[in-house]
Amino acid sequence: MAPLSDESAQALAESHPCFSEAAREHHGRIHLAVAPQCNLGCRYCERWVGPASQGKAGPGTAERILSPREAADLVDATESSGWLRVVGVAGPGEPLANPATLESFRLIHDSHPSLLLCLSTNGLELQARLNALLEVGVQSVTVTINATDPETASQVYDWAQIDGTRIPAAACADAVLDRQWNGLAAAVNAGLLVKVNSVFIPDINERDLVEVARRAGSIGAHRHNIMPLIPRGRMRDKRAPKRSELTKAQDKCEKWIPQFRGCSQCRADVIEPPLCVQGGLSCCAHT
Repeated sequence: MAPLSDESAQALAESHPCFSEAAREHHGRIHLAVAPQCNLGCRYCERWVGPASQGKAGPGTAERILSPREAADLVDATESSGWLRVVGVAGPGEPLANPATLESFRLIHDSHPSLLLCLSTNGLELQARLNALLEVGVQSVTVTINATDPETASQVYDWAQIDGTRIPAAACADAVLDRQWNGLAAAVNAGLLVKVNSVFIPDINERDLVEVARRAGSIGAHRHNIMPLIPRGRMRDKRAPKRSELTKAQDKCEKWIPQFRGCSQCRADVIEPPLCVQGGLSCCAHT
């Protein structure tokens, strides 16, 4: 496949609420929590599943883990409402470290081929699993890339599981970045709608963010989403960026790639009807 044309990418983005704020008016989405395992130790990550997730918001959080069949049944029930457009897998771990992700997509694509299937990934296995994703109908990918400099990456990640080996922070930084950027380029070249997520961690990666944007834009990614750090995990003592700092970073990065500014940093099991549906749920209010 070839990269999406600008017109095709724009048309697809306009129906995806995580690429276009305007899409939220008429297009709903659901995240399926089928992926508990992870292969990357992000220092800002803290996962809550089960009773511990009650009242919690943000990535890595889910009421329970679904089997692929349960996920497909949930999509069946939600799709009958008439507003569902996007079905995503975003955790609560790393989707491509869990076989259930591809099986869930396969079941859903077989029953609902018109739905837009979306994956959020840390990128470590993206290039290797890309053909499998295309085979099950995935059209959109979000890759979290927080750095371009290995020294910065070594401050963000504690470890990475690469080719079956767990590698500590300083030793894995180059490999993590290589895999993320190669995976991103492969996804663009395969004709997927592609967004880059970056977590803004004050005093650690703010200098990397513009370079992330520049490089992602040059590769052909379609959106960049800078998310403020949620202080948790091993970064619970770090501060979140001020709103003014976030806006300044977005404005700088806009020179290189369109910025998505409507992210609510959702749970891994969010169900969000479009705004036009009476009683639509808030992305971060799922309990």
